[in-house]
Amino acid sequence: MGKIRLAIAGVGNCASSLIQGLEYYKDVGENDQLVPGLMHNV
Repeated sequence: MGKIRLAIAGVGNCASSLIQGLEYYKDVGENDQLVPGLMHNV
């Protein structure tokens, strides 16, 4: 699958936290150990 490029400007801390979380947890697989902060590892 190709890469998706995304830019978010001027929408505040909540959106910034969402994007940072997506980037931080992007490599977690469903068979990985339980990851604090995630409800489901999928």
